Amino acid sequence: MEQAIHDRQATGNGLATRSMPMVLMYHSVQPYTEDPYLVTVGPPRFEQQMRWLSRRGLRGVSTAELLAARAAGAGKGLVGLTFDDGYADFAEYALPVLRRYDFTATVFVIAGRLGGDNVWDPAGPRKPLLDAAQVRRLARAGVEIGSHGMQHVSLPAAHGALAAETGGSRRILQDITGQPASGFCYPYGHLDAEVVSAVRAAGYDYGCAIWPSEYAGRHALPRTYIGDADTSPRLWGKAVRHWLTWAHRGPGGARSRPRVA
Repeated sequence: MEQAIHDRQATGNGLATRSMPMVLMYHSVQPYTEDPYLVTVGPPRFEQQMRWLSRRGLRGVSTAELLAARAAGAGKGLVGLTFDDGYADFAEYALPVLRRYDFTATVFVIAGRLGGDNVWDPAGPRKPLLDAAQVRRLARAGVEIGSHGMQHVSLPAAHGALAAETGGSRRILQDITGQPASGFCYPYGHLDAEVVSAVRAAGYDYGCAIWPSEYAGRHALPRTYIGDADTSPRLWGKAVRHWLTWAHRGPGGARSRPRVA
């Protein structure tokens, strides 16, 4: 997965001159023995990565909090933390670590697969997804709940299902949490003009992509993939790549260069 992400790094239409916030993309956090899709971070590595941020004066926050802070001129030192697919292991392994560091995060949930598993990954292993009760508890605990669609499908090919994947999933999550679902995350990072327009029309305040593209902006925020191989030097390298790509001095403003551990 990481190599595919690297292969598609691009900055079309001169977007490298625009400042983009740094948003980290996680999926699953749990002990594991096999991980063919490179979506799992072991708990010790996740703890190390959060400690790395904290020791550099950076704070992990939800995407909504990050964007609101930047709009108010208070985004210094903030990094977005996102978790795609809504794996049940978030509550057991990721949330306790986030709380220790006073971090928050956004979990993008698949509204039509609550309580199911990652059936879209045929090579396995099977990973349970959050159910409605768990999503509700996370929202009450201060975790931002965003939508990852209804079924985890590539949206440019969804055609007649696009309204349900965007607006329908948002209504379900808002009914469950009693809170606004402000963010949408594009499954597989796949998007086009029609899909981005549908996300806006559904009432989302922002959208998370993966790669930079011609649609990069508030409704297609590029993110940085984080995996189990990302030690402190690799985190530093990814941070520098982001800041150079977007001509941005980093989440710390003048203190933009994190030191290597």
